[in-house]
Amino acid sequence: MTWNPEVYHRWREARSAPVRDLLALFPDLPYRDVVDLGCGTGEPTRMLAERFPDARVLGLDSSAEMLARADAAGLPNLRFERGDIADLTGDYDLIFSNAALQWLPDHPALLARLWARLRPGGVLAVQVPANHDHDSHRLLTETANEFAAELGGFTRFGTAQGASPVLTPAAYAERLDELGAAEVTALSRVYPVVLPGAEGVLDWTRGTALVPYLSRLSVEDGTRFTAAYLERLRGRWPGDRVYYAFTRVLFMARRG
Repeated sequence: MTWNPEVYHRWREARSAPVRDLLALFPDLPYRDVVDLGCGTGEPTRMLAERFPDARVLGLDSSAEMLARADAAGLPNLRFERGDIADLTGDYDLIFSNAALQWLPDHPALLARLWARLRPGGVLAVQVPANHDHDSHRLLTETANEFAAELGGFTRFGTAQGASPVLTPAAYAERLDELGAAEVTALSRVYPVVLPGAEGVLDWTRGTALVPYLSRLSVEDGTRFTAAYLERLRGRWPGDRVYYAFTRVLFMARRG
């Protein structure tokens, strides 16, 4: 997938609130090795490096476009690398991930793999969007079905790819307990943002949910796809104001 940092950051403030809550969810401990999975342009990674100056902090992301904007200047304990979350190696005292794990399948198995990378006493702290049943995603799937041939059958949360991998807070807590967590916190929270009508919803999704679709389409087909999606959005939100109630799941667990 090809990510566009400029588009993603158009709603920077609205996207930053869950980061602040996730950073507040886990304790200050003498972490030695910290990794931020799916670090994007690295702002939360810098926060981790500043908060834990004695730790070695790694920001990992698969997007060269996002990493080109990541800045480790002035923080000798911080570095960024390109790589896939699924291929994570090494051992860590803190594994942090903000709005990234939703792109990976089979979260029960994924949690087990990440848990195996935690040292005793280590902390796993994660935030994932849980908005896959929102009308914005439903209409996106409908549009993808209309463009099935051009997309090769890809629908992010449709029948071609199965249901969203994101679990409920209770399911995450239960899985983490099965893995032997000594302490678990899991919660769901709505982070509303007011958008300027259907065009605002389109602009919001351009930075995230639209990316895997447009990455699979030619420029011409992408333009047609976007127009068809916008037409559906206007049918759902004909006015000039949309209260977009974005739901996210946050959880933290400490290994015994």
